[in-house]
Amino acid sequence: MKPSVLIVDDDEEIRTQMKWALGEDYELSSAEDRAGALAAFMSNRPTVTLLDLGLPPNPNAPDEGLAALSGIQQLDSSAKVIIISGQGQKSNALEAVGAGAYDFLLKPVDVDELKLVLKRCVYLAELEREYREMQQAERPNVFEDMLGTSAQMQGVFSFIRKVATASAPVLLLGESGTGKEMAALAIHRRSQRKDGPFIPINCNAIPENLLESELFGHEKGSFTGAHMQRKGLVENANGGTLFLDEIGELPASVQVKLLRFLQEQRFQRVGGRQEIVSDARVVAATNADLSTLVSEGKFREDLYFRLAVVVIKLPPLRERGEDAALLAKEFLNSFSAQSDRPNLSFVPGALRALAAHQWPGNVRELQNRVKRAVIMADGKRITPADLELSDAGIGGRSMTLKEARESVEKEVVENALKRHFGRISSAAAELGISRPTLYETMERLGIPKREVKET
Repeated sequence: MKPSVLIVDDDEEIRTQMKWALGEDYELSSAEDRAGALAAFMSNRPTVTLLDLGLPPNPNAPDEGLAALSGIQQLDSSAKVIIISGQGQKSNALEAVGAGAYDFLLKPVDVDELKLVLKRCVYLAELEREYREMQQAERPNVFEDMLGTSAQMQGVFSFIRKVATASAPVLLLGESGTGKEMAALAIHRRSQRKDGPFIPINCNAIPENLLESELFGHEKGSFTGAHMQRKGLVENANGGTLFLDEIGELPASVQVKLLRFLQEQRFQRVGGRQEIVSDARVVAATNADLSTLVSEGKFREDLYFRLAVVVIKLPPLRERGEDAALLAKEFLNSFSAQSDRPNLSFVPGALRALAAHQWPGNVRELQNRVKRAVIMADGKRITPADLELSDAGIGGRSMTLKEARESVEKEVVENALKRHFGRISSAAAELGISRPTLYETMERLGIPKREVKET
């Protein structure tokens, strides 16, 4: 497949010239303003974006172009953007490069120079993509950027592999911070729609009076401020996946329209009469109890059953055994590299504190605590204080009898496996239980099976 390039310029003549010059070697798309650029980027995920700084409504200033650059980087931190600048905007172009753009070219653009810079940029983007894929292949505990060796997460990974190839809607359930958007992205990447757009939207982050227009688009003049026709996210997600986070917050009026789309794959823009077809797969997520919302009349029962064709539950971090320590070490490696503080490590007390904490904010909380610790640590070792935890866990929380029993049981099983070098039969014989019982015990206690042997 040809590399893809998004051309963002308000001058139709320039867009046409670039298409003529680059069309033979690249798959091209275009936009003429910031909103169109972000929508096109979400839909096409181009290899490189050619971005003019002077965009409407104020093409004589760089504000809209710089805002578009920032928006693209928020969508994809590794995005490659080449700035196109007028003669009077060289300082602004240099500012954009300092903010993360790959390079800049002055107008009028020399076609040969453009092709050369673009070729180098595409090459770098491909190298970075191959490196990310190689890193993932070398980390067997990683599944589509999701990390976990616990039985609970391995079950989630298995479920995603099975449902990804289907086209049915998926409902992701889990507490805040458990990784529902990452699971939705994993479903998309494993599906036949992986080359199509993945478009996320938080239904709770957009005002109710704008949400219908955001999802389904609107026609010019359909309401105050609708100065032009605008496609919605359902339409932009055609051929890909639409991820609806916090689906429980969807207003009743929008629930009706979404239900019809799920039934017929058709919808109308706000203020429009034309039937529009979109082949978008819907993956929804919530941390609310939808069945309770249904019984209270706050969520349509028919929509619930349409969304819940396949349900995947994301476990809270406190139920994932040793995954907290595994994730903490991964975050530590990443943040210490970004902060140019190599060789940071956790003291034993910090690991005990991580294991004892209940993680009400789940993986997101863990990530934030480790990031803070990298900033606050005085030496090469991360302490419980750096994590804002105590060695005994927050508030010195005591164990329940059930937790104490499981802790001792887990230690006994792990020690038996270590003494017999992971041999299941030998460890089971020492423990006085059968091999199937040992497997069930390991799964219940969250003991990973990656190093065990059958004999």
